[in-house]
Amino acid sequence: MRLVLVGPPGAGKGTQAQYIASNLSIPKISTGDIFRANVSGGTDLGKLAKTYMDRGDLVPDEVTIAMVRDRLSEDDAQDGFLLDGFPRNVAQAEILRDMLKDWGQALDLVLELVVDDDEVVRRLAGRRTCSQCGRIWHVEFDDKKDDRCDACGGALFQRDDDKEETVRHRLEVYQEQTAPLVSYYADEGILVGVDATGPVEEVTQRAMDAIRPFMG
Repeated sequence: MRLVLVGPPGAGKGTQAQYIASNLSIPKISTGDIFRANVSGGTDLGKLAKTYMDRGDLVPDEVTIAMVRDRLSEDDAQDGFLLDGFPRNVAQAEILRDMLKDWGQALDLVLELVVDDDEVVRRLAGRRTCSQCGRIWHVEFDDKKDDRCDACGGALFQRDDDKEETVRHRLEVYQEQTAPLVSYYADEGILVGVDATGPVEEVTQRAMDAIRPFMG
């Protein structure tokens, strides 16, 4: 099973990717994991990526794509994989399609986690981070009545990227970049949307129900 997971920030992609990949016995491959592995492993691509990251620049597409190509060519990804965070746009999707075609492969499914903007804002803007231990709490889901960490007593604060205006801007950027990607895969006939609201277990169950008809 070869699938891609897409969805806005706050949709729970990281959590669902872990569960779905585990259920399907395939590796979860995220661009974040690939970057960290290459940089910490001191690979040539990792050293190249680090020169951009150290300057605060975005790592060019060609470096990211080369890392993805290397990862997908590893033994554990030959019978399937779940990609999280790649592709991010139509250009990357076309490169992925051609890459797989060269190997006699193709994507089976693109799973879109569907969450409305207000729910994303509710999830992300309600997060508070402990200034001492770094644990994340939620003002609503954890029923936080004070501004102290229950684990260590440290003061809680709201990170800049969790503020509502920042979250809404991230959603705008996501829509600009990824709406065409969603349309692209819909046209290919391999896009399935899954309601990503509610308990994690229920979302996973919906996702697995959506995946089953595409399994060989």
